[in-house]
Amino acid sequence: MPKTMKDFVAEARARTNGSVQPDKVDGLVLDVREPHELDADGRVPGAVHVSRGFLEAKADVTNDAGEKALHEAHASGRAVHVLCASGARASLAAATLNDMGYVAKPIEGGLKAWRDAGRPVETGKAGS
Repeated sequence: MPKTMKDFVAEARARTNGSVQPDKVDGLVLDVREPHELDADGRVPGAVHVSRGFLEAKADVTNDAGEKALHEAHASGRAVHVLCASGARASLAAATLNDMGYVAKPIEGGLKAWRDAGRPVETGKAGS
């Protein structure tokens, strides 16, 4: 039987040993939402933004054009907490990062749970 998105997310969560609650995040926050989502729904101050579709390229430590903050987290073993709108893409991204040698967990409940926990979100477009 073909796998569904829910199957992939459940497998990813199992590979990351669950998720982290927004109020327990202490490490690098990686936001894997698309740019239009950041502009529409807000940005987490200090978060690194890499769209899910570019994750493997930007996280690859052999890629000199990759995301330096991710490479530094990899080198130091610093936790990477992954955020998206609901938690599904974050689970897939965290599992991928773990496969690449990172210490990563998705943030439970995504951006809504982040906001509900009283964590900061900046509104407006980047550069405005």
